[in-house]
Amino acid sequence: MSGSKSLAVIPCTVSTNRTYEFSLKWGIRGSGDGEVESPLSVAVASDGSLYVADTYNHRVQKFTSEGVFVSKWGTGDGQFDEPGGLGVAADGSVYVADSKNSRIQKFTSDGVFISKWGTEGTGDGQFDTPEGVAVASDGSVYVADTDNNRIQKFAPGP
Repeated sequence: MSGSKSLAVIPCTVSTNRTYEFSLKWGIRGSGDGEVESPLSVAVASDGSLYVADTYNHRVQKFTSEGVFVSKWGTGDGQFDEPGGLGVAADGSVYVADSKNSRIQKFTSDGVFISKWGTEGTGDGQFDTPEGVAVASDGSVYVADTDNNRIQKFAPGP
């Protein structure tokens, strides 16, 4: 493919003896605190906090690992239009793929807006319905730029 780099294949072993058992659920359809409308993504922080992309309510909700509602955000500078994927950095920062606004937004673990980047388009750093975001241990941010059929990597600046 033009412009792509080959990736090394790293062998791994997957245990077939591992089983999983149901342990907890929460949330019902709605727009109140702790209620969700088409949750699209969940991310877990190192402290166990859970972040949910509450897509059709155009917000992110934060919960404890036991499912207790903590907070929500998605207005003002951090306003969303169908947030998709979520990524949590080692420092606790939360990255949100703001799908219909064609941008990525960054917040503190408490939902305080930090920054945003991206516009709609096909160029480098532009998006068309970004729906996934992941943060690597070195701070690099990877974005699944869905309707542009590509992945974009953003390295941390100086």
